[in-house]
Amino acid sequence: MVRLAVVLHAPSTRCAQDLLEALRFLAVSTGLEPGCVQCLAWTDPDWTVHYVEEWTTEADMRRRVLSDRFTSLLGVVESALEPQVQFDFVTTQRGLDYISEVRAEVQR
Repeated sequence: MVRLAVVLHAPSTRCAQDLLEALRFLAVSTGLEPGCVQCLAWTDPDWTVHYVEEWTTEADMRRRVLSDRFTSLLGVVESALEPQVQFDFVTTQRGLDYISEVRAEVQR
């Protein structure tokens, strides 16, 4: 899984709302693309705007980054004050088996 996390700092409530609306508009079509697991946008009370995309594979993320829609996302990101962009590459995921493994080790 690959996660794109964007944090944008807005100077006012109105600016935060404008950024949020633009990101939510982009999120609708992004969430329908093959390989997209999740696409969310929200604001904090201090006018910080968050945007997250999660993709099944790195190939899916690469396809996304090369798309025209991603260029639109970059336009929104560049309009904000001190944007923070981070890609997280998750190499493994586990479920209940992990809990069982860890608890079994403690009981030994």
